[in-house]
Amino acid sequence: MIEILGYVATVIVIFSFTIRNLKWLRIVNTLGCFLFTVYGLLLLNMPIIITNTAIMIINLYQISQTLKK
Repeated sequence: MIEILGYVATVIVIFSFTIRNLKWLRIVNTLGCFLFTVYGLLLLNMPIIITNTAIMIINLYQISQTLKK
């Protein structure tokens, strides 16, 4: 069951890179990274947790900057 979460996260992250609108790419990618973070927490896998949390923070910062404009 946990493995399915990893596959769903993978599909979402890959799909996000097909989106041309940068704001929506970041939003969808953030969702995928969130799911990967949950997946990493369930596996207690720190590299997955750290990488995807960092990407989420970067995406959320960039989204907030876009919304300020």
